[in-house]
Amino acid sequence: MSSTAESVPAAGHERLWSVDDHLADILAAVHPLDPIELQLPDAQGCVLVEDVTVPVALPPFDNSSMDGYAVRTADVAGATDEFPAVLTVIGDVAAGSGVLPEVGPGQAARIMTGAPLPPGAEAVVPVEWTDGGAGGAAATAMRPAGAGGEGASGEVRVFRSAEARAHVRSRGSDVRAGDLALEAGTVLGPPQIGLLAAIGRGSVRVRPRPRVVVLSTGSELIQPGEELGEGQIYDSNSFALTAAARDAGAIAYRVGAVTDDADTLRATIEDQLIRADMVVTTGGVSVGAYDVVKEALSTVGDEDEPGGGVDFRKLAMQPGKPQGFGSIGPEHTPLLALPGNPVSSYVSFELFVRPAIRALMGREDVHRPVVRATLAAGKTLSSPAGRRQFLRGTYDAEEGTITPVGGAGSHLIAALAHADALIVIPEESVSVEPGMDVDVVLIG
Repeated sequence: MSSTAESVPAAGHERLWSVDDHLADILAAVHPLDPIELQLPDAQGCVLVEDVTVPVALPPFDNSSMDGYAVRTADVAGATDEFPAVLTVIGDVAAGSGVLPEVGPGQAARIMTGAPLPPGAEAVVPVEWTDGGAGGAAATAMRPAGAGGEGASGEVRVFRSAEARAHVRSRGSDVRAGDLALEAGTVLGPPQIGLLAAIGRGSVRVRPRPRVVVLSTGSELIQPGEELGEGQIYDSNSFALTAAARDAGAIAYRVGAVTDDADTLRATIEDQLIRADMVVTTGGVSVGAYDVVKEALSTVGDEDEPGGGVDFRKLAMQPGKPQGFGSIGPEHTPLLALPGNPVSSYVSFELFVRPAIRALMGREDVHRPVVRATLAAGKTLSSPAGRRQFLRGTYDAEEGTITPVGGAGSHLIAALAHADALIVIPEESVSVEPGMDVDVVLIG
């Protein structure tokens, strides 16, 4: 794939890509997934592609906001503890009631929260304003229907007056029929899913969450829980990146570590294409004798498929200099090949893979927030000339400061686990002094 800001390197020199050019190249090639209709439980986290209007008002009928009695206001006017209004109870109105009793002069109906206001009633008096039909002092709660001494018959004493519409939720007071419920582009979280259900929508048209396959490479890798042998290490990258992909909004599939064999890697990737909208590999992209990802991906799934292939690059950044990006297979599935060192891999994911995942989702906010913060460090931070360095740090929003965590080594995964931000040292800087302001990428 070609860069959006292509430059020709001098003879004998391999081009060194900038972080911005590499990211722009990725985002120019990654397009939102086609919309599909999904049931509400499956649409969470997806981006709505159509305006949704309200077919019925919410609430669809006048209903009570309290447990109490539905009354006519004239019947309780002037009611006090000393001179209560005494009303005849003509029935119960529960939530979901169909046939409703009509409240006439001198009458009341017991009503529960959410129940429709019966005809003739103008207000609801809370049960605490009455004796609950049991006689004596004010009630503290509604007694169960059919309990002795009160219920859907008898009398109730009301100790306070009520204005018209008191404790009544009016029809359409939330949204009215024809109102715009949600705009296209809305990300569907729990409140939005609830609203869609409330207005009767069982499914919606959205851009689906992308399916991202994550696999790590290296014959030295074994799975957590197994016994470490000589020269072996646990595969942490595939776990971290799978979790990061899910955090970005994807449906992520982790593939166990693949040995340093080009044919095995090629076959594994080809097998995974059937369930992948994006493939992410980690390891094997440098210049070592056993870095087989380049060899494997130079032809994987792209025979007779023009426009495919993976381009391996060196970036002017630290950590994460070696990167790969392109497309594979008949569907030209995007593939991002990341370095194998844990910190390099994770930083690369945050800078390149996360934005690509969110672009596939149709999200507008593809980037992590970036803020300015004052460096709170005990010493000067150095950075290689011509490289954009990303250091781990903890951000204090209240103080507006960023404190480095761990060193610059690309293997220091323990420090990464305690960081919630990346300190950015630009290419033109070789050092940053304590007290200086720096850009900070918030990843926590």
